[in-house]
Amino acid sequence: MLSTTLAAVAMASVCLVGGAQAATAEDLNRDSDQALQKLYASNPAAEAIAHKARAVLVFPNIVKAGLVFGGAYGEGELKVGPKVDGYYNSVTGSWGLQAGAQSYGYVVFLMTKKAVDYVHETHGWEIGVGPTVVVVDQGVARNLSTSTLKDDAYAFIFDQQGLMAGVSIEGSKISRIKH
Repeated sequence: MLSTTLAAVAMASVCLVGGAQAATAEDLNRDSDQALQKLYASNPAAEAIAHKARAVLVFPNIVKAGLVFGGAYGEGELKVGPKVDGYYNSVTGSWGLQAGAQSYGYVVFLMTKKAVDYVHETHGWEIGVGPTVVVVDQGVARNLSTSTLKDDAYAFIFDQQGLMAGVSIEGSKISRIKH
């Protein structure tokens, strides 16, 4: 009973922080374009990878909150070239030693046809299952070049704000939504 109550409180916290409400298609288009520009300005490796990617999955604002049990939610879009190919949400649930709230964005560069097809064909893609996703931190980015790209997808987490230790997209479920 206590764990159910804590889970409900954590998910309510995500909604109250402000990023969990549904955005319009126009809002997502604008926010995704701004997020990509911010990522490219702060991480030149991301822009280089973007030129080689078959598609880009952009989540400009994920809100995460938790107290033992936690959750994260955000909406984004899949871009194939300059066109929007669909809208998606990212949902994560977690439990463990955690307390706080934060927001962040993440972008997944889909490098192979297999990865793009997997996103299109599944009714909810869980990161960590299916195509190989490499989360790019500063150490990985230093050693990454367009000639060394060999994995299905590369994810960049950026624009972290708030008070919560650690960010992970492992275990996030990405599902297509209608807009």
